[in-house]
Amino acid sequence: MSSCPNPHEEHERVLLGHGAGGRLTAELLESLLLPAVGGFPAGPPEGPLEDAAPLPGRPELVMSTDGFVVHPLFFPGGDIGSLAVHGTVNDLAVMGARPLALSVALVIEEGLPLSELRSVAGSLGKAAREAEVPVVTGDTKVVGRGAADKIFITTTGIGTRIP
Repeated sequence: MSSCPNPHEEHERVLLGHGAGGRLTAELLESLLLPAVGGFPAGPPEGPLEDAAPLPGRPELVMSTDGFVVHPLFFPGGDIGSLAVHGTVNDLAVMGARPLALSVALVIEEGLPLSELRSVAGSLGKAAREAEVPVVTGDTKVVGRGAADKIFITTTGIGTRIP
């Protein structure tokens, strides 16, 4: 006689909904990720977690990190490059911060046409110039065909709260 497996670690899987920013994301953060990294030394914040947060001991500085994985890469009004800059700058602004600097990390799928990479990089740079925020550091990785959906971008922004 077989039995239905209880939900043990070896049977649990990450779902798309875990990355959608809703209830499943909150559960994943609270039950797995935050305990693994030590959570919040001063206790969790009241209410939901935000997309940006003040730095411990430096409340005038705000930091945000966001990953961008969109399909298609190009859409009416923009592309993944402009979205990455505007998304991070917006997350800082919601916390009352003016952006000081950005970091940009690219994960590029082997075989991506260089013309598409040039276009994404150009719109990313244009968006950063328009927002008056320099890209001061970053990273680039290339993964094998099929290991990514063309290009993934992660941006980290740091800003200062506007008095």
